[in-house]
Amino acid sequence: SAFDDMRTIAISRLMLDNFDHIKAYWINIGVQLTQMALTFGSSDIHGTLIEERISHAVGALTSSGITRKELVHLIKTANKVP
Repeated sequence: SAFDDMRTIAISRLMLDNFDHIKAYWINIGVQLTQMALTFGSSDIHGTLIEERISHAVGALTSSGITRKELVHLIKTANKVP
């Protein structure tokens, strides 16, 4: 669930101090939750920019790609710095 995803990211940020970055994989959690993940402790957005196929082959419902412009907008809309 979205709650579990955000809790996992927040706990990871607190407990995994030997990790430089906690990534939010936008293809799996969607654009809106990715923005929220940036507030919950994610410091990186991960995912294919052009055309993702693997997750969609098993039923992912998110977009299959995102442009650089859309990605920058997503980050700025979350009040973060790209």
